[in-house]
Amino acid sequence: MKLRKWEDLPEDMQNERVREYYDILKEKKGALILKRLFDIAASLLLLIVLSPVCLITAIAIKVESKGPVMYRQVRKTAYEKDFSIHKFRSMYLNSDNGYLLTVKNDSRVTKVGAFIRKYKIDELGQLIDVLKGNMTFVGVRPQVQKYVDHYTDEMKATFLLPAGITSLASIYYRNENELLSGREDPDGLYLSEILPDKMTYNLIGIRELSPFYDLKILLMTVFTVFGKDYKSAKQVNSDVFSRKLPGQACTEEDPEAAHV
Repeated sequence: MKLRKWEDLPEDMQNERVREYYDILKEKKGALILKRLFDIAASLLLLIVLSPVCLITAIAIKVESKGPVMYRQVRKTAYEKDFSIHKFRSMYLNSDNGYLLTVKNDSRVTKVGAFIRKYKIDELGQLIDVLKGNMTFVGVRPQVQKYVDHYTDEMKATFLLPAGITSLASIYYRNENELLSGREDPDGLYLSEILPDKMTYNLIGIRELSPFYDLKILLMTVFTVFGKDYKSAKQVNSDVFSRKLPGQACTEEDPEAAHV
């Protein structure tokens, strides 16, 4: 994993807020190399070891509903590059209907889909993206262009690294669909409150980047899948609606110390 030269970054990323994070990552060249080596070795091993799980999942999806096994959607990764993400399909075919967010008890989600979402099995397809270099294990969840269009200059610093399968933000917001459920304007809520809060954690992740930080996030993710609640939906909801976050992304406060 290698940083591009500053002048080779997309023009909109060449701003003062991104420069701060760029300079931080320039001092972490060794960590970036180890991160990529780990991604290659771990994704290849997991694709082999988990192949029976992937096969069973694929069969269950095909038996329950018509359509492809994999759901492909264009997302953004490092340097604002487009790529088609691999996810096991958890919804009925052609159920996007222009609405990108998923809420609790979403009628578009199949029975198999609900199960594989609960245990994050739908994410296993992204091991292919990690092996190809479009994603990394620990990093910012890849977004669609619709939400990237609302990024601030500072948020664009997340494009200095590949998109990730898991992160501190995705752990804390694992019940995001419950927050959005029943809201009059889920998209508006996501853009004005939830996205800025998640970006607070994502930007801290860039500052803290190291093999030990990645290992910690991976272990937290495993514990979360098996039921550990690092931050309840109620706590997240309180955070989101009790404070204004834009402009506060660079904070010295350790969010884990407050919420774990």
